[in-house]
Amino acid sequence: MKKIFPAKKRIVIIGGGVIGTSIAFHLARSGEKDVVLLEKTRLTEGATWHAAGLVGQFRSQQNLMSLMNDSVKLFDTLEAETGQNPSWCKVGSLRIAQTSERWQELLKSYSSARAIGFEMNMLTPSEAKDLYPLIETDDLIGAAFIPDDGHIDPNSLTQAYAKGFRSNGGQIFEGVMVTELLRKKNHITHVVTDHGTIEVETVVNAAGLWARQVGWMAGVNIPAAVVEHQYLVTEKSSRIPDNLPAMRDPDGGYYVKPEPGALAIGGWEKQTLKVNPINGFPWKNSNHLFDGNMDRLEEFLLPAMQRIPILEELGIRTIINGPIPISPDGEPIMGPVPDVDNFFAACAFTSGIAASGGAGKAASNWILHDDPGLDLWAFDIRRFGKLQAGQKFLHERAVESYSKYYSVSWPGEELQSARGIRRSPLYALLKQQGAVFGSKFGWERANWFAHSNIPQIETHSFERSVQKETVGREHLAARNGAVLIDMTSFTKFEISGSKACAFLQYLAVANIDKPVGGATYTQLCNEQGGIEADVTIIRRDVDCFWLITGSALGVRDLHWINQVLKKFQGQISTLENQGNDPADCVQIRDITSAYGVINIAGPLSRDILQQVCDEDISNQAFPFMSTKNLNIGFAPAMAYRVTYIGELGWELYIPAEYMQYAYEQLQQAGESPGIINIGYHAIDSLRLEKGYLAWGVDITPDYNPFEAGLQFLIDWNKGDFVGRRSLEIIKNEGPSKKLVCLSLDEPLPVFGGEAIIIDGKSIAQTTSGNFGYSVGKSLVLGYLPVNCMEKTQNIKVEAFGKTSSAKLITGSAYDPSRAKILC
Repeated sequence: MKKIFPAKKRIVIIGGGVIGTSIAFHLARSGEKDVVLLEKTRLTEGATWHAAGLVGQFRSQQNLMSLMNDSVKLFDTLEAETGQNPSWCKVGSLRIAQTSERWQELLKSYSSARAIGFEMNMLTPSEAKDLYPLIETDDLIGAAFIPDDGHIDPNSLTQAYAKGFRSNGGQIFEGVMVTELLRKKNHITHVVTDHGTIEVETVVNAAGLWARQVGWMAGVNIPAAVVEHQYLVTEKSSRIPDNLPAMRDPDGGYYVKPEPGALAIGGWEKQTLKVNPINGFPWKNSNHLFDGNMDRLEEFLLPAMQRIPILEELGIRTIINGPIPISPDGEPIMGPVPDVDNFFAACAFTSGIAASGGAGKAASNWILHDDPGLDLWAFDIRRFGKLQAGQKFLHERAVESYSKYYSVSWPGEELQSARGIRRSPLYALLKQQGAVFGSKFGWERANWFAHSNIPQIETHSFERSVQKETVGREHLAARNGAVLIDMTSFTKFEISGSKACAFLQYLAVANIDKPVGGATYTQLCNEQGGIEADVTIIRRDVDCFWLITGSALGVRDLHWINQVLKKFQGQISTLENQGNDPADCVQIRDITSAYGVINIAGPLSRDILQQVCDEDISNQAFPFMSTKNLNIGFAPAMAYRVTYIGELGWELYIPAEYMQYAYEQLQQAGESPGIINIGYHAIDSLRLEKGYLAWGVDITPDYNPFEAGLQFLIDWNKGDFVGRRSLEIIKNEGPSKKLVCLSLDEPLPVFGGEAIIIDGKSIAQTTSGNFGYSVGKSLVLGYLPVNCMEKTQNIKVEAFGKTSSAKLITGSAYDPSRAKILC
């Protein structure tokens, strides 16, 4: 019977690849029947059909690994559930290390895997050869084996998702071209196709290679590029054993997937080719391949032949050079698209086959419940802004991210393409004074400063000791003298209007209704009590506030604030508004570019600041967490007494045109006491000594204020606020885990992700790690189950395969009484 093309659907999914069909499958599996999937040709004919099909679970972050693990769990049961065999082969995966740096990276990964109970086995070269007899191992240091990895047939997997979707009441229409998305203000109302128009509540962009163009239909730029990726399949040989594991040789830049009697070998070259960067991937290019590129092929084939000698005897049966999607940082793009209320993105999956099961589950939860079920900030589309979605930035970063796919993941390593874009007014001055810059959301920010004979260039290492003369020097200067920090990249919003105060009281957990000049540090929580944002709110006037958040968090935080604002506006009665439009009662304006920020801090900072301003800035006249308007010489500034490093200090918000003058005034006044510049690497070690938290690392929607030790900020007397009911339940029942700071007895290099071990059992993963130069100890933060808190005398931390005894820090490692801050 011929299917009737629908006129109305609650959810329309655009794209019939492995991601689109997985989302459809999971939506239907969750009971959502009003879903249709549209594919312009046939299922899989974008990038899915030519994918190699490798399934590797290990990722650098716990939640990302959980997502990949959800895929494997689904692959194990998918045939029984759908009746379609996805050709899932759980043969394991081998990752080999030829260099000491790669071995260190594997050891770091091993500790992270152990932290969450993920099976990953470290092997000697001979043990690796037992698993993979074809390889030469004389120059290997070791290998890692993950037994639950494997490979799967992309077409069969997609058909299984599609079959499961249909059996649960879903509809798929192939050969249907979406031509337009009709918008009314910020809402997509209709999906227009060459078969008819569908009225819609939610649109899902799972268009893969064409995701960017589908975004254009909705009036937004999706940061999803297309590049070429190449692999080959060898001729068959009886000498290739059955059931080989998949293998990755990142030092050689290639992977090897077993085929029946043959091998598929692909690589991540140092320079791939971007595809149609201006106009997007052509709509007509379904089932498309490019000509093989032998120069690029040789880059990974030659090292593969050295590692696997049998390749010298085998011919090449096929070369697959196909288009693949990729984002500016190489990670997928998921989540609600800012500026369009009902548009959801699920695209740019470079490893889409492996991620599909978990991504479909998370996307389904996100679409149906406005919550993916776990924090997916590393995949969230809101980590990007308009800059990153621009054609030139997108493709330069995409090509570089592709080239680094198998590079050693150095802690704190910065991408080098698309740099120098957003510059503080102090950029040139700081560069002259030795700044080594990193990049955050397009901003150039000083990570550290070269001095004496130290080269002004970034070096990479897994050892913290190399930072002693740079980061360590800056850290101790902040503790003992005075320092200047350029924090211009802070995102700054002005929130004003007759209902601004009431709205912010509803938005935040803390009391923001302070006198003019007062400031509040607070969290913005969701209805479940999870922490969606970590911000400062300053009262500039009766009906005007500034909200300050992180450099890279502006898009996400503004999207969250606007979501809450819509709910708040709906609660404002006509009587309260006295006939006014609720939208006129609260206005939000991004003022980031209007103001630079200089942080002056350290025990000598008051003396220096007092020299260049006429206002009384004594402790009595200018208490902690308050603001004053003052002049730095002739330059106007809003001074905010606050700290993120645990020392006396002020953030000075200065109109951009006055920034360089004000900085020169402060430097001149601080010349005799020896004031120095410091960068963001030192800030991280300083804040860790104080136990100050970073959103996206230590606090996320996965954690609530009680677990994070921030419950003291909640004001229960101010009335209703987002998340109140859930937080009341948590308060009464108590949290199941708590964030702690641990001091290591041995100076192991720690970066976050290490295993926390009690009585020989791994129970948690650290969230942050650094060396505390004031206390002379390696420090980590991590969440411990409450029922383990009494066992902390037997606690250890594992990093790079080594363990150290650790002690629980009560309060903070440095100045727990806060005397230095409040003086």
